[in-house]
Amino acid sequence: MAGGVWGQARGGHVGALTLTALAEGIQASQGQPMRPPSKGPQPEPDLESEAEPGSIDAIPTAAQEPCSLPQEQEPAAEGPHQAHQSSWKEGALADLALYTAACLEEAGFAGTQATALTLSSALEAQGERLEDQVHALVLGLLAQVPSLAEGRPRRAALRVLSALALEHARDVVCALLPCSLPPDRAAAELWRSLSQNQRVNGQVLVQLLWALKGAAGPEMEALAATRALGEMLAVSGCVGATRGFYAHLLLVLVTQLHELARGARSPDTPKVWTPSHRGPPHSHASCAVEALKALLTGDGSRMVVTCMEQAGGWRRLVGAHTHLEGVLLLASAMVAHADHHLRGLFADLLPRLRSANDTQRLTAIAFFTGLLQSRPTARLLREEVILERLRAWQGDPAPTVRWLGLLGLGHLALNRRKVRHVSALLPALLGALGEGDARLVGAALGALRRLLLRPWAPVRLLSTELGPRLPPLLEDARDSVRTSAVELLGTLVRRGRGGLRVGLRGPLRKLVLKSLVPLLLCLHDPSLDAAESSEWTLARCDHALRWGLLEEMVTVAHYDSPEALSRICHRMVHWYPSYVPRFLSQTQGYLRSPQGHLRWAATVLIGFLVHHTGPSHVNQDLLDSLLQDLGQLQSDPEPAVVAAAQVSSQQVALLARTQGPRQRLRLRLRLLGLRLRQARPARPPPVYPDSPFRRRSLAGRWSCSGPSRA
Repeated sequence: MAGGVWGQARGGHVGALTLTALAEGIQASQGQPMRPPSKGPQPEPDLESEAEPGSIDAIPTAAQEPCSLPQEQEPAAEGPHQAHQSSWKEGALADLALYTAACLEEAGFAGTQATALTLSSALEAQGERLEDQVHALVLGLLAQVPSLAEGRPRRAALRVLSALALEHARDVVCALLPCSLPPDRAAAELWRSLSQNQRVNGQVLVQLLWALKGAAGPEMEALAATRALGEMLAVSGCVGATRGFYAHLLLVLVTQLHELARGARSPDTPKVWTPSHRGPPHSHASCAVEALKALLTGDGSRMVVTCMEQAGGWRRLVGAHTHLEGVLLLASAMVAHADHHLRGLFADLLPRLRSANDTQRLTAIAFFTGLLQSRPTARLLREEVILERLRAWQGDPAPTVRWLGLLGLGHLALNRRKVRHVSALLPALLGALGEGDARLVGAALGALRRLLLRPWAPVRLLSTELGPRLPPLLEDARDSVRTSAVELLGTLVRRGRGGLRVGLRGPLRKLVLKSLVPLLLCLHDPSLDAAESSEWTLARCDHALRWGLLEEMVTVAHYDSPEALSRICHRMVHWYPSYVPRFLSQTQGYLRSPQGHLRWAATVLIGFLVHHTGPSHVNQDLLDSLLQDLGQLQSDPEPAVVAAAQVSSQQVALLARTQGPRQRLRLRLRLLGLRLRQARPARPPPVYPDSPFRRRSLAGRWSCSGPSRA
């Protein structure tokens, strides 16, 4: 394409009369009557003048056919309109287009008429129409742009592209899309030039939106459209052209990320897209993320982008198993920093909730759930309608849908006006505590905790309902479930502390005592979150029940102090003698834990409980069972567990020897109508070595030296 018409005209002055003469010559060669151009200079319409953002001359409908991309990317020789063997190649068309655009710059409106007449006449001379040659013109311009100098020549090329897009936006987009993968600098420059023209960018963005949705045609077309959107939206002011379909575009981008994360794209792609596979596997997802960032930033929602970066939301969005978590984070960030779009998003989400496309439906459900955090947005639907939808999701066979529904119930519980629906919320939340999926159980526990944070929360009702359900979750093998269960118990005690102090809250008091052993052992949990939550909950229990053991509990939590644990056991046995068998039975279950530190902690706790327990508080069967399990620990692989088991076994044996004679003596005195008043013989206290599993201390957490122990 070197030389050509543009090369000939580059050095001389070009005007409207030159174009007119050229057009007349072409028409004369075809025997067509000549049409005189308009006389006199007229004001030139500015193709790049600013228009109302979002004003689009022709917006396609959903029924419009998507771009039909060529199967081979060979230049014009195999294009769709090259059946006639002629000398009019893409390069000649591009040369003529650039030549006429240069004339347009100097000749005003007369040049515009002459340009159109020249291009149309030149194509008619070959039996073609301008609209049929848009593809060839765009490809010719794409090849010419890298060799054009900055200034007038390059502006002329970009003006031709904008003029074509003004009337044939769909054809221009279809011609440029195959050139966007792999990344091409010339194609990127053409996309950016289209973005800068306020009369064109809206139409082009709409065409890219339909290509992105992938209604038909090659799958990779959507990925090329994503890259093109990223280039266009990065230009300042272009996002304003998305008014009217901003929410739709955002949801389509997020849904495409879901499809990419799940690997829903077909590996059988057309040959034209093969070069795009040279990049890393995550390059397409990165493209979509960058387009999403550009869309948010261009609208003034930079804080949404920042919040997502700080929370790891972008990384979650592209993850195969974390995409929906990323959607929830994005919805939360938009609730906090882009609430002016929530109404449009909410309206666009409602029809997607019933979509047959699984990825579209799940993405919509996650976004819908996140938007319920906004009270004004949630009021767009009646409360009963939202609640009915969330409860219906609890019957869905997919655990993910049930999980999102539970999260929605949690957000609904945060709304002060919706506490009256607690009778409808509780059955779904309590029923989810028995689910096998940790996400469902965690979501239900979180929703119940949010419910307790509201004024007039049903503390007594929840204490009764959680009595049989919560203690097993405190011993759950899953770290996240244990942590959430401990936090829920702490919140429940905090809300009910007033009644506990005056002797009320019987169900809550029983729940605390049934949970005391798991809480004490959870202080040694390998999960730092679970251990810290247990420490916080024990502090709430100490404050509500006025135990006065806060210092001992903190010492056990951070230094594994046997002396502090002994004082705690002494108070518990003295205050709650009827619960001692339960304490021992619960602790006995931890002797079979696969984690060595828990076996050691349970062994030490049994030793101190037995030491402070009187013979009348436990029966012989329980002592025999404890001796058997402690004896099995004599062959434990952890030497510290073996040593602790020997000490605790001695305590159990001493209590068993004391219990036999005293029970027979008590029976004889009862027959005589007397009571046993003699003091029981003192038993030596157990002595345990320091725990080899100690890992949490003030020195480790706060970078300061903790108190030394002898």
